[in-house]
Amino acid sequence: MLPMRKIAHRACFIVSRTVYMTCCCGCCSALRPRYKRLVDNIFPAIPQDGLVKSNMEKLTFYSLSSPEKLDRIGEYLFQKASRDIYRRRHGFVIIAMEAMDQLLVACHSQTLNLFVESFLKMVQKLLESTDPQLQILATQSFVRFANIEEDTPSYHRRYDFFVSKFSAMCHSNHIDKLTRDNIRLAGIQGLQGVIRKTVSDDLVENIWEAQHMDKIVPSLLYNMQTAEKYDTVLCMEGGAGEEEPARLAEACLRELVGRASFGHIRSVLRPVLTHFDRHELWIPNDFAVHTFKIIMFSIQAQYSYSVVEALMQHLDAGGNNTGDARDNTRVRAARATVLSNIVAIAAGDSVGPSVLEIINNLLTNLRASVARDSEKETDEKLYQEALINALGEFADHLPDFQKIDIMMFIINKVPSSQRCNKGTKADAMLQSILLKSLLKVGTTYRTTELSKAFPAAFLEALLRVAAAAEARSRTLLQRILHTLLDRRANAPRLLRAT
Repeated sequence: MLPMRKIAHRACFIVSRTVYMTCCCGCCSALRPRYKRLVDNIFPAIPQDGLVKSNMEKLTFYSLSSPEKLDRIGEYLFQKASRDIYRRRHGFVIIAMEAMDQLLVACHSQTLNLFVESFLKMVQKLLESTDPQLQILATQSFVRFANIEEDTPSYHRRYDFFVSKFSAMCHSNHIDKLTRDNIRLAGIQGLQGVIRKTVSDDLVENIWEAQHMDKIVPSLLYNMQTAEKYDTVLCMEGGAGEEEPARLAEACLRELVGRASFGHIRSVLRPVLTHFDRHELWIPNDFAVHTFKIIMFSIQAQYSYSVVEALMQHLDAGGNNTGDARDNTRVRAARATVLSNIVAIAAGDSVGPSVLEIINNLLTNLRASVARDSEKETDEKLYQEALINALGEFADHLPDFQKIDIMMFIINKVPSSQRCNKGTKADAMLQSILLKSLLKVGTTYRTTELSKAFPAAFLEALLRVAAAAEARSRTLLQRILHTLLDRRANAPRLLRAT
């Protein structure tokens, strides 16, 4: 047994040490920077109580009165959230993100750049977690940031990670459908936020570069494919149904195309065409027609010709290199059908040389198809019919004087009867195909005066075809003449008589 004096001495030592440590801790706490104490005070004892609003107001007031402390406040919040993510204390992470959001909204535009770096680090940290709730929360915060208009330029920001991560979220294959849809919706919303934040600021990273478009566009198309039905009219009305990934993806694609300038249209179209080729989405072509109609209705009217031009150049690229020739021809036919569905939309805004350029491209593809068809028996008829339908659809939306110009242009491309009589099978087939094209355009023309319908040069060129050896060509010529002469819809009676 220790003497009573020693016991009393040891007890006094323990008490004095405890008092000393308490005083030291209190002193250290008082010596901590004020911004850290204010940040610490916004967190409750248990996360279920939520953000301490009164203390958050104090932190916000301090941030506004001392903007030079914003970057330190943001960095400290980021450090606390990082520790809580590691310890899986997600309740406190959510509170830290909420505080970040409130500070972001409260910041004046002049001081926003001081805070954004820490804010984006926090968003990135949450997106890197495997918890869907934190990923969705981070995306919502990023979207709020994207909607803030900044007056000061931002030279140093990069959005590579966000484009990659949001694109990956668009392809989520989570086992639970509701969670999967929510993650995909968040991914699309994130991409929409990146687009809004970058397209209007030339000083930040160029979102139109291939490395970004190759991720954004396929992600949107992947979600658009999941729609139960493709309703272009309902899609263009917008608003309703955007809580579904497919509808929100359509809205995002509309916004992306609508914001594209003339120099950036090809940056969007190239990954679209690549996606359809790579995933063999041309057949059946319902989705392709729907997608390209969305693009045509969303694009600035003066640029609509660029879409038609890109699709026609893709016709020249041929079908899929894999598979047999018949499959390739069917792919070309499906592409031509898509073209015939959208070319009329561009017709109203096409003027001068662009009209004849479209016609010339279509005739060039027809000529190439006839050459393939004459060499060996292939399934080219579908492709030729689709091109002729595209020609007719385009001409139908042009004024009558341009239709006459188009018919003059086509008749001058028709091989002469002498050449066809002495030439190859390909010449005779080409003559027949071009006369079919001429007839297709003629059916869209409304004759009012015969002198306008039959200029001298046009009539002479038509009559020269009458000497063709092929009965099919002569029959087509008769139908063209009947169509252009008919002003009272009597041509069907002549067809029945024969």
